[in-house]
Amino acid sequence: MKIIIFASGSGSNAENIVNHFAGTDTTVSAIFCNVGGAGVFERALRLGIPSELFTKEEWKTGDRIDAILSSFSPDLIVLAGFLWKFPSRLLTSFPYVINVHPALLPKFGGKGMYGMHIHEALVAAQEIETGITIHWVNEHYDEGAVIYQAKCEVLPYDTASDVAQKIHQLEGQHFPRIVEEVLKDIERKS
Repeated sequence: MKIIIFASGSGSNAENIVNHFAGTDTTVSAIFCNVGGAGVFERALRLGIPSELFTKEEWKTGDRIDAILSSFSPDLIVLAGFLWKFPSRLLTSFPYVINVHPALLPKFGGKGMYGMHIHEALVAAQEIETGITIHWVNEHYDEGAVIYQAKCEVLPYDTASDVAQKIHQLEGQHFPRIVEEVLKDIERKS
């Protein structure tokens, strides 16, 4: 099975997924990123995974990205900290796309709700729990069917940074395992 990862930041989730599948028949074929100089490029280089940088214009028109994606023929596309909405044209060509969201959807989802913005908002709202949601991607931000959620407590004295650390732990613990389960389901269907 072949995975393509899209990321916009440091790439810790991407690295966790690569390491999870090391020594198996599943490979991460490439990592795509929309932010020049993002940490995920250094991780990809160190892990020996090809990486592709693309612009907003290339994302909109699709010619280059669509061709590169097609050349890899991924079984699954994983959004691991990728901040742009996935276009319908790609969902038509590649129907198996999942995302990890650092909150318990439907709470704190939608455009502009990512990373520290989410953690700050939920601390301000005095939420008593949060977590991660792994979901299918559709043409709307954070509205695809939920695959899995994991929860953690938000203590009254937790800062947004404290919450971010808890979320990072949940992602590391659950995201690669759920990616594997999703791939097994895809394989059974084909």
